[in-house]
Amino acid sequence: MSLLSFWLQGDLVIRCVALALLALSVSTWVVVVWKLRLLRRVKADVPQSTAAFWQAAHFEEAHARVAQFDRDRAVLPLLDATLLPLGGTLAAAGDREHQLTRVLRGALQQTITRLQWGQLLLATAGAISPFVGLLGTVWGIFNALSGMAEAGQITLDRVAGPVGEALVMTAAGLAVAIPAVLAYNVFGRTVANIEIELEGFAQDLLNLLTGRQR
Repeated sequence: MSLLSFWLQGDLVIRCVALALLALSVSTWVVVVWKLRLLRRVKADVPQSTAAFWQAAHFEEAHARVAQFDRDRAVLPLLDATLLPLGGTLAAAGDREHQLTRVLRGALQQTITRLQWGQLLLATAGAISPFVGLLGTVWGIFNALSGMAEAGQITLDRVAGPVGEALVMTAAGLAVAIPAVLAYNVFGRTVANIEIELEGFAQDLLNLLTGRQR
């Protein structure tokens, strides 16, 4: 049976299940392609940016050097956060070290949140796609058996065909879920490694700037 005939013969539930799986598949691959490109660049840029920072003679030169390597702004927000004017607000309360800790933590969280974008969609697709496909299979088998019962003819040959066609929905669900789960695990590990590097740089930056104050 071709996909066109499967679509034409399916009822509203089957078509909704097929569209849901298609939407999950397209969304998953869009996120996978985008995150592959983003994380590959960030993973390469962070070590180069931090190395360029420490090779500079002063902070202003370091900022300019980092801007040349940090294409996706993973390191620059940390540097920019230390330059924000605090004014007479509560953010200026406490000593300089506490102020810098607060702004660096906020900048780091924003960067990691941006790098983690799409992880929720991958986790959702990986979790629900098999069940969505199973729903289509169960509904297809139910319709096939109901039709044959009404016709009064139930034989192995008549059952095997419709059941086999209904099982396509389960296979489609797994085809969506497996890449989503693999991508979620790989990207999660990559983001965690990048976060470790950025946390280390933020701590070194904090020590440098508070050392200047003392």
